[in-house]
Amino acid sequence: MTAPVFVVGRLPDAGAEFVLDGPEGRHAVSVKRLQAGEPVVLTDGAGRWAEGAVVAAEGKDRLVVRLDNVSEEPVPVPRLTVVQALPKGDRGELAVETMTEVGVDAIVPWAASRCITQWKGERGQKALAKWRATARESGKQSRRVRFPEVAEAATGKQVAALLAGADLAVVLHEDREYGSAPLATLALPDTGEIVLVVGPEGGVSPEELALFEQAGAVTCRLGRSVLRTSTAGTAAAALVLGLTGRWA
Repeated sequence: MTAPVFVVGRLPDAGAEFVLDGPEGRHAVSVKRLQAGEPVVLTDGAGRWAEGAVVAAEGKDRLVVRLDNVSEEPVPVPRLTVVQALPKGDRGELAVETMTEVGVDAIVPWAASRCITQWKGERGQKALAKWRATARESGKQSRRVRFPEVAEAATGKQVAALLAGADLAVVLHEDREYGSAPLATLALPDTGEIVLVVGPEGGVSPEELALFEQAGAVTCRLGRSVLRTSTAGTAAAALVLGLTGRWA
């Protein structure tokens, strides 16, 4: 097993002792039951991280760690953003969890016209907080040190603006009669930003497709089977990350 990852606000200098307390310290001491000598990784979730070793576990929520060298993980290229239409129930958290695990860099919740779920008011803020918490916890679980950004929910026009600024913009569209190309055969950029749009269970509406194509997006399909909205983004991201060499 690789060393467990814990999130801190700011990393101290290498060679220093650091006290991990609060919720992260409680998880390390009371759940993970870490002991002196065991390895850990501390990160700010934004690319800075340090390996260390436990010096002592104190009480129920304090872990003393001596840090080795502090490192900065390079920003991955090309950057991969997934625009995810709002799924029903807890499938949104499932999508965020698995996309984080495969290596997506940013996730944009999208209130598509055919979404049954709509984020409004306090309910929307709670749902967004759940997505962000899921990205953080999944980032730790998958041993990432640069967690995906989860943006505020976007409208169709805001998604179109994001697509217009991308080096490659793709809308996943399963309708074979529409003329969508296989994503696996698409030429991908080596740098810049790739944006993938995943529609809702009812599909992307004709009006949204037209808007996104006007912004420069191309439509692509994944394969013979039709995936649910909560799994399509993960499958597409894995394919893209493999083809760009980010998984090499």
